[in-house]
Amino acid sequence: MMMMMIPMMMMMMIVMMMMIPMMMMMMIVMMMMMVMMMMIMMMMMMVMMMMMVMMMMMVMMMMAVLIISIILNYIFL
Repeated sequence: MMMMMIPMMMMMMIVMMMMIPMMMMMMIVMMMMMVMMMMIMMMMMMVMMMMMVMMMMMVMMMMAVLIISIILNYIFL
């Protein structure tokens, strides 16, 4: 019985040793994935903000053009 036990223990030890780096790798990969996701989310947010700013600028420009045209019309009239 004992003779059977020792190789089993050895095998278990080897498997555990193999598993630990695998687990570490998995953890690192998970962390990387999380970071990538965060980066993508940040980029998306930045793009959305830029789009909003651009839209606001366009609206402001249009409003300014309208106001200027109205003022010019008043002046000419």
